[in-house]
Amino acid sequence: MRDCGNPVLLVHGGAGALPESLDAASAAAAHAALASALRAGHGVLAEGGSPLDAVVAAVSVLEDAPAFNAGRGAVYTYEGLHELDAAVMDGATLRAGGVAGVRNVRNPVQLARAVMEHSPHVMLAGSGAEAFARQAGLVCVDNAYFDTPHRLREWQVWRDSGDRNPAPYFGTVGAVARDAHGRVAAATSTGGMTGKRWGRVGDTPVIGAGTYADARAAVSCTGWGEFFLRTCAAHSMCARVAAGSTPEQAARAIVLEQIPMLGGSGGALLLTADGGWSMPFNTAGMYRGCIDADGRARTAIGREDMREAAAV
Repeated sequence: MRDCGNPVLLVHGGAGALPESLDAASAAAAHAALASALRAGHGVLAEGGSPLDAVVAAVSVLEDAPAFNAGRGAVYTYEGLHELDAAVMDGATLRAGGVAGVRNVRNPVQLARAVMEHSPHVMLAGSGAEAFARQAGLVCVDNAYFDTPHRLREWQVWRDSGDRNPAPYFGTVGAVARDAHGRVAAATSTGGMTGKRWGRVGDTPVIGAGTYADARAAVSCTGWGEFFLRTCAAHSMCARVAAGSTPEQAARAIVLEQIPMLGGSGGALLLTADGGWSMPFNTAGMYRGCIDADGRARTAIGREDMREAAAV
């Protein structure tokens, strides 16, 4: 799809959604959270804010929504805790920031931005990232803040199954934005996989794997992170756009062809500097939404067409 110079914002709340397993209240909550994220990010763009401002605003809303596997609502690790990852990237400057394995930062996407803007590094992890968060004045919380009843039940089912392999449940959140000048940015945040251990880090905070943006395109991925890491998925899509592929061609080649061929699954948002976009997924569903050139907010969960979002 193309626009005529107006801002564009795409968001996702994770691939792997099973629409038939959601009751009406859960589905409504997910749609409402997606709509809130869209309006938060698009409002920034409408007021002249940068694409980076927009994606951080949108992802912060999704991190605060318990419907998704990021921030409050993150899955549990092997030990019964929450370890969070996030990344941001500004396409115009190629500046980027990422954090991995943080346990006490309310909005990891904001910490990733702080790493980009207020440190000499690109990625911080664990206790060092937490110390930096406190120094930067970000809101820190007890790890129990991220607890939710449905994630606890998932973890208990996994634990009681006796299977000690992490469960590849998805739910990563992300956003990509384009402003009226054609500048783009991307942000992604996740709680990872249920039962992950040994400090496992997926694709989300790794620049080029789960998150990437350059002058031509921005990408935020979701799914089984090991496969997105192995294919450098986000950068690969941007490189295909630079080589002349359409957004649909670039995204399809990685998300619908290469990753499934390797045994992985997931989805992605891809947005180009000229306003073209694609949001493919190879799972039963992907929480997703967009506000494109027409200014209408639309959301979807399964393979149905996106629907008009209710006012929030």
